[in-house]
Amino acid sequence: MTTDAPEDWKHWQEHRVATVSAPYGPLALIGTHWIEDYPEGRLPDTPGQWALKGDQVVLTAVAEEGLTVDGEPFTGDIVLDADYGGAGGARVARGERRFVVLVREGIRGVRVYDPDAPTRKAFTGIEATPYDERWAVPGHFTPYGEGRTVRVENADGVARGLALGGVLAFTLDGQDLTLQVSVESDGTLWAVFADTTSGDGSYRFRFLRPAAPDAEGRTTVDFNRTVLPPCAFADHFVCPFAPPGNTLRVAVAAGERRLARGPRGS
Repeated sequence: MTTDAPEDWKHWQEHRVATVSAPYGPLALIGTHWIEDYPEGRLPDTPGQWALKGDQVVLTAVAEEGLTVDGEPFTGDIVLDADYGGAGGARVARGERRFVVLVREGIRGVRVYDPDAPTRKAFTGIEATPYDERWAVPGHFTPYGEGRTVRVENADGVARGLALGGVLAFTLDGQDLTLQVSVESDGTLWAVFADTTSGDGSYRFRFLRPAAPDAEGRTTVDFNRTVLPPCAFADHFVCPFAPPGNTLRVAVAAGERRLARGPRGS
């Protein structure tokens, strides 16, 4: 493993492009349908009949609809839990399409992924600023006494809860700044933030994932590894906007900025 930060960043960015453009990456999402919005059970452009039974989803299909479950032709009824793995491993499919059961705040839906999606075909890359060491600064994480949840608007216009675990403090461009962050199951941090470039040179908000803090709360805040949210790649994601206090009063001209424009390779 190289210790050269710019070279590490280059490999990281190449991996990011490969991940988002994979057959069942975010560019392949063509629909998100909430089952309660379709009481008759017929979701748009989705075979089968989808119904709610308590906290589970019931799928009913006939042979002519061409569905498979766990790789085998499916007819009849089956109770489905949420798919928590990648879309490529979703239990329900028809041909190359995958139907992913998801849950958001107790609301159940189905996401449809298609490797032939127009968004995936049109993808030409990600505009990202090359590595610059000035964007990687020391940070200090202070956990809240207990977890907090704030309601924030999501990309689909619906307000949902965003769990926050503490405050990440750092100095950037001579300014002392903070971000409210979530704590992931592996201890890493996750921030949704905006800055003065948001919507003008960068996507309207972005994600940052600092490493897990050490026992003293120390970590590195590396804006070189700022990433675009899934909704930058497909309109059918429900990404949260930045919570209160997470709009930075600096121009973060670093990391992934927006989708590339123009022909592939230009």
